[in-house]
Amino acid sequence: MRGARADLRKLLEPGVEATGFELVDVEIAGSQHSPTLRVYIDGPAGVNVDDCARVSRQLSALLDVEDPLPGHYTLEVSSPGLDRPLVKPEDFKRFVGETIKVKMHEPLQGRKNFSGRLVDVAADHVVVEVDEEHYDLAFEGMDRARLVPRFRTSGMTGE
Repeated sequence: MRGARADLRKLLEPGVEATGFELVDVEIAGSQHSPTLRVYIDGPAGVNVDDCARVSRQLSALLDVEDPLPGHYTLEVSSPGLDRPLVKPEDFKRFVGETIKVKMHEPLQGRKNFSGRLVDVAADHVVVEVDEEHYDLAFEGMDRARLVPRFRTSGMTGE
């Protein structure tokens, strides 16, 4: 599946960028008989429904020509949400100091799931602080990584 996602990213990224947005992530979800191709996009001012529709039209034309997935599937284009996927080293660099969740393909020191502060980003791994311990997590060993949203209060006291 990792190879399929990488191939889809390579195929779709130019189409997304042509509309002025960044391709955040691509995933294939659902059953084998009724898969959904999810494409997450972002832009400097965020993403709205009209943006998603425009990118969807652009990608639909490309997917019709290239036909990278066999059979029928549903295309969904949306914003990455508050728990934004972290895929490329640049994504991680942008969020140093924030809390992230990482799921590894194989256990590292007896665990596959890490939730902690992103301390550093190197060429081939990130450093995450979990319970005052630092873990070096290799990019190629990651199954998924996401930003943990910070919930802020509005500052209104009701007084």
